[in-house]
Amino acid sequence: MSVTRDDVTYMANLARLQLADEEKESLVKDMNDILEYMELLGQVDTSSVPPLEHVADTEAGYRPDKALAPLDHEQALKNAPDADADYFRVPRVID
Repeated sequence: MSVTRDDVTYMANLARLQLADEEKESLVKDMNDILEYMELLGQVDTSSVPPLEHVADTEAGYRPDKALAPLDHEQALKNAPDADADYFRVPRVID
């Protein structure tokens, strides 16, 4: 399987991306490189490797999952970069 320029154009259209011609060519190469690497990984014999539940080492364990008392209103707003008496203030994102 290989990725063509038409495939990249189709995917870009689905993602609503506008790509320049050189970006499309670069993505074709990058995606084909990824697929080649995945084919190489598929050739590795993993039959003697037990399945993992977690990729990270879990010997150290995780902290216990326990409910804590919620922050009161004043504590929640204490470190806010901008707040009024009741709410966090954030920059406007919609005109």
